[in-house]
Amino acid sequence: MPHDLPLDTFANPWPPREDIRITSVRAITTAPEGTALVVVRIDTNVPGLYGLGCATFTQRWKAVRTFVDEHLARLLVGRYPGDIGDLTRLAAFSGYWRGGPVTNNAISGVDQALWDIAGKRAGMPVHELLGGKVRAAADTYIHAAGRTAAEVVEQAQGFVEAGWRHVRIQLSTPGGGGYGAPAVPTEYPDAPYPNGWSARDYLRRVPGLFEAVREALPDRVELLHDVHSRLTPKDAVWLARAVEPFRPYFLEDVLPPEHWDRLPEVRAASPVPIAVGELTTSLPDAVRLVRDGGVDFIRSHVSDIGGLTPARKLADLAELCGVKTAWHGPGDTSPIGAAANVALDVTSAAFGIQEGHLYNEATHEVFPGTLRIQDGWLVPNDAPGWGIDVDEEAAARFPAELSGHDAWAAGVRRPDGALEAP
Repeated sequence: MPHDLPLDTFANPWPPREDIRITSVRAITTAPEGTALVVVRIDTNVPGLYGLGCATFTQRWKAVRTFVDEHLARLLVGRYPGDIGDLTRLAAFSGYWRGGPVTNNAISGVDQALWDIAGKRAGMPVHELLGGKVRAAADTYIHAAGRTAAEVVEQAQGFVEAGWRHVRIQLSTPGGGGYGAPAVPTEYPDAPYPNGWSARDYLRRVPGLFEAVREALPDRVELLHDVHSRLTPKDAVWLARAVEPFRPYFLEDVLPPEHWDRLPEVRAASPVPIAVGELTTSLPDAVRLVRDGGVDFIRSHVSDIGGLTPARKLADLAELCGVKTAWHGPGDTSPIGAAANVALDVTSAAFGIQEGHLYNEATHEVFPGTLRIQDGWLVPNDAPGWGIDVDEEAAARFPAELSGHDAWAAGVRRPDGALEAP
């Protein structure tokens, strides 16, 4: 039937596919919060049409930058940007030896930048290209930490008053090795390594932390805790059973990757949900966690497994296996990466919870359009693509060379001097 709208209402604002080509692929690095971020920018021969993607591997950011600038750029320039699957597979296979976080973060930057371009060409946000929303917003959790349980309670209460319904709680342990909380004086002055971290002391303290916070907060508030991959399978079972009475929403990263084959027995030993996956560095790694019954929540860092495209596949698998998503999303995820997380969150039935981060104002200056959490909720931008840009002049004022994350990532040591996970 004829319509009464002008024909140009339906016209594509961009040229047909045969006229669009990639003209430039490059990495942009910056550290507005003191943590190195890597973003890939892909330009096309169409004025104003470019895309941005997160490629942040904080501890090896120079390697990712080099991979993008010296390897992927010459592979992709001249190609059609709409062939996202083909181009990311080309990037993955062209090195012969595949995988690893450097390769996957570089590919993620390309993948997400191509999705940004696709959204801009279509005039739609990326979440609509993924099939549209199945929820209005993504619920988030936020991090409360302190030297004492009382300090954790005070901070957690502030977050609850600000609207959060999920709070991760972390407590300092003696020495310099406690994760996610301030360092406190050592209790092992005569040990070979006085500032060491003791798993046994950690296990003694955490149940008391849960008890104090559970008593202080409304019963409806969900509590989470990050072990940060430092326990043995037996210790992980002990911890899960010890905190059972306080109904944790989940325990995160209870085992290091070397022992992920033991996750099913840890998970079976207690009803406390287990969230693992932050250290997955390929889609097959993450698939095994979901498929083999090791997790209740999959927590992959989206850029470490190759970007939005593989993460969407993982979310679909999680839905089929009854597993929830809880994508990694702290300050070493760029605002572009956070936008990709939220696009997955609002379009997947497998969504469980989203790790939240409050970016500082310098980050909002470098990345105009950066999402802000409101009352604990994250809502994606409605602008085409990610709806986020990068101000390269502002980015240059916060050079990644000044980032200080490497010292933390060098790991911690036990009182006897043996090296532990970060």
